[in-house]
Amino acid sequence: MSNQVYIIGHKNPDTDSICAAIAYAYLKNSLAKDTEYLPKKAGDINKETRYVLERFGVEIPETVTDIGAQIVDTEYRKMEGVDGHISLKAAWELMSEKETVTLPVVGKTGKLEGVIVNGDIANSYMNVYDNGILARARTQYSNIIDTLNGTLVTGNSHAYFVKGSVVIASNNREDLMDDINRDDLVIVGNITARQKICIEAGCSCLVVCGANSVDPEVVKLAEEQQVVLITSEYDTFTVARLIHQSMPIRQFMRTEDIVSFDLDDYVNDVSEIMKSVRHRDFPILDENRHYVGMISRRLLLNMQKKRVILVDHNEKSQAVNGLEQAELLEIIDHHRLGSLETVSPIYFRNQPLGSTATIVTLMYKEKDVEIPPHIAGILCSAIVSDTLMFRSPTCTPIDEAIARELAQIANVEVTELATSMFEAGSDFADRTPDQIFHQDYKIFNSGDIKFGVAQVSSISRGQLNTIKDDIRSYMDTVISTSDLNAVFVMLTDILNETTELLFVGGEADKIIADAFRMPVAADSYILEGVVSRKKQLIPPIMESLQE
Repeated sequence: MSNQVYIIGHKNPDTDSICAAIAYAYLKNSLAKDTEYLPKKAGDINKETRYVLERFGVEIPETVTDIGAQIVDTEYRKMEGVDGHISLKAAWELMSEKETVTLPVVGKTGKLEGVIVNGDIANSYMNVYDNGILARARTQYSNIIDTLNGTLVTGNSHAYFVKGSVVIASNNREDLMDDINRDDLVIVGNITARQKICIEAGCSCLVVCGANSVDPEVVKLAEEQQVVLITSEYDTFTVARLIHQSMPIRQFMRTEDIVSFDLDDYVNDVSEIMKSVRHRDFPILDENRHYVGMISRRLLLNMQKKRVILVDHNEKSQAVNGLEQAELLEIIDHHRLGSLETVSPIYFRNQPLGSTATIVTLMYKEKDVEIPPHIAGILCSAIVSDTLMFRSPTCTPIDEAIARELAQIANVEVTELATSMFEAGSDFADRTPDQIFHQDYKIFNSGDIKFGVAQVSSISRGQLNTIKDDIRSYMDTVISTSDLNAVFVMLTDILNETTELLFVGGEADKIIADAFRMPVAADSYILEGVVSRKKQLIPPIMESLQE
């Protein structure tokens, strides 16, 4: 992530925000040496934009709904998991070596099976008073050998001690036969006679202390009785103290209510969970629930913020979620100044032009970077879309001149391109009111008043009339499920340059009446010559609200 920068437009993206992000990423990558600029989108694209990208063979950017810091952005510990069969002693030594208090227990498939913390190991040592627990834990003989620094004399080290108790052969010889039951694991000193008695009593494993070899007769007898014979140079006390540490950690690991996190979990959410849990380290899983590493509270402090460039907006309410947790590098926009604040100075380019794509094209010229046909095609489409084929009052001579220049590079005819785009965007078939409403929807604030404005454009008044009733009903749903004071929808007839403005909200009718000096309407307002939300609708509303 360190050498990547996201370039992203506003929520509910239109053609200008998508195409400007793609074209600006192409420009930045043409100039960059060690940074990769990636165009992204903050929501689903509309049919007009999809048509443009498909026509010019440009890939649709990936959707990013939140750019807050995630676990994948932190320097989490890529510590390997351990097998559940390793001994408590081996686990303790590993914790000391890695300076950690938690070990993830991982199966052969990579799935997390459990975790063991140093407290679990201490508990196993201090609170176990059961000489049958080694068998119930299915302790492997190889664990016993490693723990005791022992040597296998007879038997299979890969076998398991699964039946019997741990017995110390400390009584006199006459009583030993009564102390030992069949299948017990017996700890005995380096006395040949005692060793033979233990084997004859039916033990399954014999640990000889204080020795590195045993009498050949004992070895022969152990082989005949299929006894696992182990020698250890440790004395009897040390062997007795250490042997329970040979048990596998799966006997004591935690398998339920494990608090784990995913790589794509957001740091803010993770921090809140960590506050309520006393653990110090937590396992991280990937999308397939495979273990990938460990995270701690301390490591969250070393997170690396995502770096981002915004295009076609500078309003916080329109920006992708999580922006406050990202590092904002640049803003390229053509709208009024909004509510975004930054910690440090950034590159901010804002020009009173009809389209962000126009600004991006000017930057190509300033940097003397050649514009390839497919990039010219989407830039031209964005200008045509945002200026409603030069009909919008936001359109300047610069916009039109650059659009026609781009059309030549892309080998397209502006009128044909515009007609095809608007027809694609006006195809409301198979689209829900929610999809139509949100294809170009923005939220604005003025003092304590918060309102939303959607714009639906078409080259046919008849097409707009077919969706009007459904859109009006959906507006009631929007305002009842939000904190908005008013919701407006512009039904814009591009060719006739007229907008029918629908409204819901307690004071919505009076806001428009005051803004446009019109009588209060009961149903909708017909705004002749109004086709631009940015330049013809929002400014009068803002002035009215401020008054």
